[in-house]
Amino acid sequence: KLLQMANGAVYDSQGRTVAIHDRKLDALEDLAEAANGKPVLVAYWFQHDHERIQEYLTDLGYAPRDLKTDVDIADWNAGKIQVGLISPASAGHGLNIQKGGHILIWFSLVWSLEMYQQTNARLWRQGQKEVVTIHHILARNTVDEDVLKALEKKDTTQQNLIAAVKARLTI
Repeated sequence: KLLQMANGAVYDSQGRTVAIHDRKLDALEDLAEAANGKPVLVAYWFQHDHERIQEYLTDLGYAPRDLKTDVDIADWNAGKIQVGLISPASAGHGLNIQKGGHILIWFSLVWSLEMYQQTNARLWRQGQKEVVTIHHILARNTVDEDVLKALEKKDTTQQNLIAAVKARLTI
């Protein structure tokens, strides 16, 4: 619930979405505008985030589109999609979307380092011709900051473990 609140909406006990604020949506608008017409990929976690992002950006004149099918991916890679929406749960291994853009915006963070890294790797991979920019929209003084710190700590621990194993293998 704390992550949902930071994002601006929560599910009530009947599963309905209750909006709390639009601050992250406003920040998303700013980042989309700052891209100066270049495609952006937006990662979301909760379905209500997806729905709110779709509605908000559509009202602003964007045409956000899910990257789910082979046609969606082909259109993204051909530069036909200005705002692509992706869930880290579906952005797993092997999804080749690096040709369609180089800007990733995390609207919602996830606790899973693997999902986080795999989603980032959809743009930051062989064949990418631009510098990849990854933005995190965080609500200050909320669990958002805790999640990002946890991801950074997990990555550091993982890198230290890999380095230690590699050092022992080369001795």
